[in-house]
Amino acid sequence: MARQTDKAKQVHQLFLRLNGQTRQRWETVNQEGHNFYLDNQLTAIEEKALQEQGMPTFTINRIIPIVEMLTFYATANEPKWQAVGVEGSDSDAAAVHAEVADYIWYISNGKNVMSQIVQDACTKSVGYFQVYVDPNADRGMGEVKLRTLEPFDVYVDPQSRDPLYTDAAYMMVHKILPRAQLEMLYPDKRTKIKNAASQYPTHQPLVGKSDMHDFQYKDVSEGFSMLGEDELLIDYYELYEKLSVPYMNVFYRVEPSPEEIQQIEQGVMMQLEQIKKETDVEVEETMTKMAEQVKSGDMIESRFHRELEKLEQATEAGYQSKQEELMQEAMEAATDEKQAVITEKEFKIQMKGSLKENIIQATKFYDTRIKLSIVIGDQYIQDSILPGYDYPIVPINYKYTGTPYPMSAVAPLIGKQKELNKAHQLMVHNASLGSSLRWMYVDGSIDVDHWEQYSAAPGALLPVNSGYEAPTAVLPAQLSSAFVNIVDQGKGDMEYLAGIYSAMQGDTGTQHETYKGLLANDEYGTRRVKAWMEGGVKNGLTRLGQVVKDYAQAIYKAHKVLRLVQPSAIQEQRQVELNVPIYNDMGQAIGKWNDYSTSQFDVRVIAGQSLPINRWAYLGELKELLQLNVIDDIAVLAETDVKNKEGIAKRKSLYAEQQGQITNLEEALQDKEGTIETLERQMIQLGIKDKVRQAEHDMRKKVVDTSAKIKGDAAVNKANQDRYNYEMSVEKQKYKEELQKDLQNKSLQTNGEKK
Repeated sequence: MARQTDKAKQVHQLFLRLNGQTRQRWETVNQEGHNFYLDNQLTAIEEKALQEQGMPTFTINRIIPIVEMLTFYATANEPKWQAVGVEGSDSDAAAVHAEVADYIWYISNGKNVMSQIVQDACTKSVGYFQVYVDPNADRGMGEVKLRTLEPFDVYVDPQSRDPLYTDAAYMMVHKILPRAQLEMLYPDKRTKIKNAASQYPTHQPLVGKSDMHDFQYKDVSEGFSMLGEDELLIDYYELYEKLSVPYMNVFYRVEPSPEEIQQIEQGVMMQLEQIKKETDVEVEETMTKMAEQVKSGDMIESRFHRELEKLEQATEAGYQSKQEELMQEAMEAATDEKQAVITEKEFKIQMKGSLKENIIQATKFYDTRIKLSIVIGDQYIQDSILPGYDYPIVPINYKYTGTPYPMSAVAPLIGKQKELNKAHQLMVHNASLGSSLRWMYVDGSIDVDHWEQYSAAPGALLPVNSGYEAPTAVLPAQLSSAFVNIVDQGKGDMEYLAGIYSAMQGDTGTQHETYKGLLANDEYGTRRVKAWMEGGVKNGLTRLGQVVKDYAQAIYKAHKVLRLVQPSAIQEQRQVELNVPIYNDMGQAIGKWNDYSTSQFDVRVIAGQSLPINRWAYLGELKELLQLNVIDDIAVLAETDVKNKEGIAKRKSLYAEQQGQITNLEEALQDKEGTIETLERQMIQLGIKDKVRQAEHDMRKKVVDTSAKIKGDAAVNKANQDRYNYEMSVEKQKYKEELQKDLQNKSLQTNGEKK
């Protein structure tokens, strides 16, 4: 109990020191910026003074659209992380980390969390991501999640000089919560929470805004139970400290178990049995040779018995030596050398057991760990060592100043906002004075009640008592034209200071007329926002990815299936498995596939992923890539707003498949038609050759017959011979013409069949 009380006092005293003048001045400045963003731009004293002077009290808030545009540009898209494996064996698990990060972002509603953080950075100078473990999620398996913290609830080591506060010796979160809510957070600590005494409101902050029109979290100072009774508000502290913990890097041998030794002995005996059989044959051969030498007289019988005795002794010694050798080799093969990193305290405990005999090497080193201490009121609740080496609180600063007290985007705009408010108030007040004149009169010259009621009415008759001069109208001083320009100049100054111009908010009067001009404005006008994203937001998201990796590897050690829903994409759901067990033939788990918990990899954020994209320019670029055949039409479809994209993609896939089938059939038909044409040409050529051969045969027959007739008839004169030759030539020419005509008819018939 004494330790608990001392620790609680220590935490409370540290909080009082952290909540000093420097911290409260910083909070006061940024609270004013947040008030201006919420349109609380006049204090009660200023508003009362304006009312007494008859001046308007309205404000023209130019800060709200600037903050909203900054928030939009920083959160237009989801940030993406990628991991690179340290070794080749880590590449598979590293590739899965992007899916794990998306899953954690999805279950934490990360887009809303980041929107709030960016808004806090713009209005309160800094926003905070917090990585935590929900132990009751996934039926007690636990889930890693993200949430945001109120910037004014976080207290950082004042000597920190790193933009991400990685060099801070400690960080503290302080809240004021009802007792019932604390009991819900720590149901197993209800007794201590009921005994906790609250210090609230003994350290009420100096920042006060009770005269404002809105209500913020520090304005609510009461809590009620379900029965309507007052609920005690108690201080809640989370103290994060960096500790240097001694560790031991141990290399040791793992001896086989008794069951494994028994299996090794059985295997060695089987090998020895084979060796014994071979040795017995060799001994028998040696004994046979020596017996033959005894019979031949080359060896005496005494030498034979002596050599036989030596052979038996050598054989027995060989058996024992071989058994020891085989046993030693099998034991060395079964003995594994492993490495482990344990705390020095655990190492000392292990050295009292069997580890001392099997240790090979042990090296001591110091590693950084984060210790979390929970204090409620004056009660020390618990402490724990968190996963990883970095604070689970990741800041996103707007303008880092080299200290834990950054500057907001609203801070340089407050002066210009006051100038615009004052200018509008003066112009409206001057116009009001011009429309309702003031009058200077001699006491008793007019009926005051009548003039007050009707002096501003059109066509009113205003009586003046006889003997008195008529009242004189008091006209307001004319405002200079240069004064009117102050408003326009002030608007331009605010846009220039914030880097958010009217054209970026859809002001058509300041936009470029051409399409490419609009794209140029979109590119050049957002460079200051991109500079902040690259310098501040990107570094914070990278650190967030590393912290998420450490927590995820510590929590997701069992087999886990991640399902991510993508309502806007062609594929509506992705499924990823982690730590999938690998079993042998005996059903025993011998390893893991996608062993995420033990893999080592570096995490980085994809630059510019969360920035908005000019969709028309992006679609135009996709169309050009489609024309160059770099991408397909499905990639273009995925980036459009067309309804039922999944159905369209399926139909296009079906059409593409059918088109492929039609193309294949057309190619097959063309091949068949070509084959048919080739065969027809070959048939025609064969027909021609056959007719030519037949004609030649007939001609040779006639020549033979004619020659026989000429030889048999010597009385035929030369005139008959010439006549016969003429008839033969005429018949031959006629036959050729008929053959040519027959071929033409055949060709015409073939062309008609094709058509």
